[in-house]
Order: sequence, then C-alpha cells, then structure tokens
Amino acid sequence: MWNACSFSALFFVFAAGASAQITSGQQKIPWNTKFNIPVAPTGLAIPPLPDHPVEFDTAEGQEIRVVVVTKELDYPFALAFLPDGGMLITERTGQIRLVRNGVLDPKPVAGGPVAIWTGESGLPTAIHGYMDIALHPKFAENHFIYLTYTKPLPGGKRTTAIARGVWNGSALTDVKDIFVLPGPSTSRIAFGSHGMLYMTTTGQDPQDPNTLGGKVLRLRDDGSVPPDNPFVGQTGHRPEVYALGIRSALGLALNPFNGEMWENENGPNGGDEINILKPGRNYGWPLVSYGRTYQGPWQVSPPGHAGYEAPIVIWNPAIAVSGMSFYNGDKFPKWKGDVFVGSLRTGEIPGTGHLERILFNDKWEELRREALLREFRQRIREVRQGPDGLIYVLTDANPGALLRIEPAP
Repeated sequence: MWNACSFSALFFVFAAGASAQITSGQQKIPWNTKFNIPVAPTGLAIPPLPDHPVEFDTAEGQEIRVVVVTKELDYPFALAFLPDGGMLITERTGQIRLVRNGVLDPKPVAGGPVAIWTGESGLPTAIHGYMDIALHPKFAENHFIYLTYTKPLPGGKRTTAIARGVWNGSALTDVKDIFVLPGPSTSRIAFGSHGMLYMTTTGQDPQDPNTLGGKVLRLRDDGSVPPDNPFVGQTGHRPEVYALGIRSALGLALNPFNGEMWENENGPNGGDEINILKPGRNYGWPLVSYGRTYQGPWQVSPPGHAGYEAPIVIWNPAIAVSGMSFYNGDKFPKWKGDVFVGSLRTGEIPGTGHLERILFNDKWEELRREALLREFRQRIREVRQGPDGLIYVLTDANPGALLRIEPAP
C-alpha cells in the first residue's frame, strides 16, 4: 500500500540514480577569452527615433513631450550650455559641435586639441576621443571652456588630459593642456561650489593613494593642486586625490541644493552606484562591491561596504549608468529636486538603454525611481538641465541624437 513515506523513498532512489547521468542544465554561451567576459547577445532591435514629437505619461503625472532636435551627431558624449542660448556638444570622434536655436551647425567647432579614438562605443576596446566639457563658473568674464580628451603620445601611446581654451563666440582659441594624467582614462569633469574642478579617472590601482587611477581628483581652475585637498603633504599620497576606490565614473554633478558633489559609477556585472563625494573617503572598489564579476560570482562575498563610504543609490542588475543631472527648474514642478541618470543598457542586454529619474526625501534618501524613454531603447550617454528649465539628452550612437524633454501641451 502506497503512502507518503514510501513515495518519498522511491523518489529519492530515482533521483539519486538519475543524478549520475544528468550534467548541468545551463546552456553554453559564447565567451570572449581575450577579456574573459561573456559575449553580449544581439539584444533588442533599436527602432529609429521619431521625426515628430512624442508624448508620454509618467509616474508622477508629469506628462512630457520628447522632441528630437538633431540626429546628426557622431557618438556624442557631453554637452554644455552657453549664456547666449547655444549648446556645445562633444563627440567621441574628437569634435565639438555647436547647436543654436535648435539647429546643428554642419561644421565642427575649430580650435580643439587633436584626440585619438577607436572602436564602437560600449565595446571593450573602445577609446573615447573627446569626453566631458564644462564652462568656467566665471565664464562671462574669462570665456574659459574645459575639455577632457584622449591625448595621443609618441610611439602610438595615449593618455588623458584636461584642455582649457577661450571661446570667441564660434571657435576655441589659446587652447592648452592644464592637467595631463600619466595614463589613459575615461573621465568626467565638473566645477564645485567653491570654484574647484573635479575630475574622475579610471585604471591603475583605485586603492593606492599614490596613483591617480580610479580616483576623483580636485584641482584649481589652472590645473594646480588646492592646498586644502585631503592628502596634501602626506607621504605616499598624490595631492590631487580627493576620493579613492572609484571604478568607472561616467556621471559627475554638483547638487545645486546643498553644494555636494555627486558621482555615479558602473559596477562590474551589477552594483552601479551613486555616491556623495567627501574629502579623503574611500569608496571601496575593488575591495567592496554590490556587483558580480562578469563570470558570475560576487565581486566580494558577502557584498557590502563595511568600513567604507557607502553609496546612496545602487542598481542590481546594472543599468550601465552614465550622465547625471539634478533638476531644479520650474518647467517640471513634480520633478523638482529629482536626479536624472542615463542608462546605456540594462542587465547586460543591448537595446535596453533609457533615462532614470530618482526621487529623494529631504534628507537625500531614495524614495522611488522611474524609467523613462524605454520605448526608444537608446543608449543614454548624457542628461542635462538647460537654462530654459527643459531636459536635454544625448544618445550614444553613430548617428547619435540630441533630445529635448518638455512639458506636454
């Protein structure tokens, strides 16, 4: 007579016998042996951007309209707004483009430094030519524009530099490097509330305070070291270093509400973060992380930030965070105080890029987040609030686009 015990015993015997014949049920996936990472799938097809404005509802009841300003950019990376209403856009291909009155000047801006770039954006061998761009806080007086770029060196080598030039209304003049890294890096720059220039770096040993890779640097506007930097005068520490333990920071923004400098960075396979930068703090990479290695195991087990400065926002799976901006305008009253972050792809799947909006409480603790522009499936490289209170977005593609987000009529 069958009962539960005899059925369980029989099932155990059957399972034990079968286990000797069954191997892993996991599918075999192609592997990039050069970089020891899985080959990304084809992903989702990216549809062409619309030629007409498109309206969307959002979670906060803030109805928006998205307008494609131009679709004629080559891997755009960053943008800056001129006081006269124009926009300067950097392209990975080593050019600066000018947009006035919603029209892209067909000729690149003259006078920029020579840069080197290679590879399709997002692939392991990609090198960015021109990267971030920023106006001096006293631009109305000195007309200084700052640019990070990949600088070619003799013998086929390269590094990363900050160049400073003078804007004459149509071109850069008197361009010179004010700071040059010892090696190549991806970089963002932003001016802080006290007029200091912050620069993110990648590479080298992020935990070694005597190197400049994997750090956030803090410089004067001429590239020299401020005397109040946290490691000035300390043996075995580079005086330019402001914070360390940074992985791959692709977003840097000044919080206009309290003067803090915020940074976002890509984790390995998960563990993307937003951090509030504090002088001399260690943000953990690669000793602590909320992400997994590309081979599957946790980067650190158990994951966490015990003894290190913790992020205020994390993503797992990763969304490949990129540009970042605070909204403090009046055109979107339900978004005031929110942070916008670009996403290049979600969960390692191409064709899943979008824009994320994060709502915080009055103590800058996350309350909720919303994914926007998912329908476009674009790699979002940059997001900035314009002086008109609207939101501008760059798509990381060739051809790439400048999008404008405005309230729906």
